[in-house]
Amino acid sequence: MSVTRFAPSPTGLLHLGHGYSALFARRQAGADGTMRLRIEDIDRSRCRPAFISAIFEDLAWLGLDWPKPVRLQSEHFQEYGAQLDRLAARDLLYPCFCTRAQIAAEASAALTAPHGSAPLYPGSCRALALTERQDRIAAGEAHAWRLDVAAAAHQVGRLTWTDLTRGDLVAQPELLGDVVLSRRDFPASYHLAVTCDDALEGIEIVTRGEDLVEATHLHRLLQALLELPVPVWNHHPLIRDEFGERLAKRHNVASLRDLRDQGVTAAALRAQLGFPD
Repeated sequence: MSVTRFAPSPTGLLHLGHGYSALFARRQAGADGTMRLRIEDIDRSRCRPAFISAIFEDLAWLGLDWPKPVRLQSEHFQEYGAQLDRLAARDLLYPCFCTRAQIAAEASAALTAPHGSAPLYPGSCRALALTERQDRIAAGEAHAWRLDVAAAAHQVGRLTWTDLTRGDLVAQPELLGDVVLSRRDFPASYHLAVTCDDALEGIEIVTRGEDLVEATHLHRLLQALLELPVPVWNHHPLIRDEFGERLAKRHNVASLRDLRDQGVTAAALRAQLGFPD
């Protein structure tokens, strides 16, 4: 009996991979446990209310339910800002003035698409003098706020975390480099928001795809810095297409709605994914 969560982004319709992840979270919670639903809609340029409604419809069709109200990340930027302030007070954030072109790939992965890897930020702005930072901010120069991972790791020391499949692991937050935690168009990154939300919602087992194992090293660091409770994790295998590629919305894979319209039943789909009634 545990509390788990399924946390999709409403940037498109759910597909088989999402269905598997939701059913996996429900099973991990246990018969008397709770699976929470969270809507991770920090990307306000791509998220749509219609997709939120579709998420509710698809999950209900699969036979799932969840406590209400559902947490929408876009309603909690002030809370994430308070946690950023705590990190800033420990001198663990620095402004990054690199142009959007220079950091586009890294920022996209860190803020809006947690799946997959991005080039590590080389730390170009980490060594800027305080006076230069202040002058450039005062001049209105666009900037993001990055976590100084080396300094943060030094403050908290050695950390470990537990994956129910992989066992006990030593945290290696340097795998993601100095990630962006906030910028003007994204008041909170995926990494910051998800770490805060899991703590606030009392999540005991974080279930998600194995493509987020590396991100968990960073999330464990953020938990230590912000004095948040530490759950356990279970990173499940990914559903892949015939070419071995992870299913993704951008690849125009068949959605759960498409399958339903084709006459596929929820019972058949659950059995196909390994979760028979």
